[in-house]
Amino acid sequence: MPLDAVYDATSVDVTLKPLPADKCLDGTVSTGSRVLARTDAYEVGVWVHEAGRSTDVETDEVFVVISGRGRVILDDGTELTLAAGTVGVLYAGTRTTWEIDEPLRKVWMVER
Repeated sequence: MPLDAVYDATSVDVTLKPLPADKCLDGTVSTGSRVLARTDAYEVGVWVHEAGRSTDVETDEVFVVISGRGRVILDDGTELTLAAGTVGVLYAGTRTTWEIDEPLRKVWMVER
């Protein structure tokens, strides 16, 4: 994985797979992720979520939505609106519900 590189995050190939049934709130939802770079300190990649609702428990993450629309609902009821250009910060252990209206694509970065 070269570090001296650029990627077109809008079109990089991401393979989608159905989430386990216990993470889908209303039917089948597929997601996929592709790691673009990895160092001793961080990992960065592209993640795609089809339209639908799913649940997750987060890790510390910073992300930028590059396409799609929806929202992330935190356990305390806080709703984070997602649209192209949105920069999000999620903290480890946060329980989330992802309600995606239009297929969402984001670039994410996490510590290693």
